[in-house]
Amino acid sequence: MEKKTDRVIITVVGKDTVGIIAKVCTYLANNRINVLDISQTIVQEYFNMMMIADIASSAKPFDQCSRELAQIGEEIGVAVKCQREEIFDRMHRI
Repeated sequence: MEKKTDRVIITVVGKDTVGIIAKVCTYLANNRINVLDISQTIVQEYFNMMMIADIASSAKPFDQCSRELAQIGEEIGVAVKCQREEIFDRMHRI
């Protein structure tokens, strides 16, 4: 089982367009980042996706992956944010 520190939350938000999931998932696959869970919705023309992923097998450090995912988001016109799961949990605690 993956350690909690190896899990990240990836969110993607923006206007829907062809290829958003493909671009993000291709990056993850190419960097050996495993998608553990995924939820995606489109409300009118707005796209929203949340993924839980395991970065334990990635050769790249978390910070680099986070920056590169944000860059991919800029290239395709959406906001991509990657956070460590424990930080995400603390930020969203009620």
